[in-house]
Parts: sequence; structure tokens; C-alpha cells
Amino acid sequence: MQIIYFASVRETVGRDGDEYDLPDGIQSIDDCLTWLSAQSSAHAAAFANPEKLRFALDQQMAKSNASLKDARELAIFPPVTGG
Repeated sequence: MQIIYFASVRETVGRDGDEYDLPDGIQSIDDCLTWLSAQSSAHAAAFANPEKLRFALDQQMAKSNASLKDARELAIFPPVTGG
């Protein structure tokens, strides 16, 4: 799965994204965040407050409990604000 990081998430992780073959037990975005947090301290810091993050699966907004089944891309970003 292609995982893309935006804005402060990208800055904290230290790169634009990653490509992973996720373990079989990873079924939702929440599962993925838990697994990613165990991969490095930077990931753990970026996902420390998942309720403050937004997600898109294959360029469609998704909730953190959404299934990753058949998804090819997960985008993770902070809330967007405008003026």
C-alpha cells in the first residue's frame, strides 16, 4: 500500500510517503496507524493524536475505522483550514 503524508504529518515523519506490504491483520486505518506507530519514533509522534488527523483512501475521504480492503493508497493529513 502506498501511504502518503501531508503537511505536519510529512514534517514529523520526515518524508513524503512510504510503500508497505501491510501484515494480514491490518484491516482498518486505525490498525494501520497502530502498526505504523511501531515502525519508528517519528511515526509514533506523527500519529500520537489520531483523532486530530484526516484520511483519504484512494482519494476519497474516509474515517479512521474504514476498511483498507482493496485500497491502494492511504493519505494522512492534519485538518485543513481556510480563510
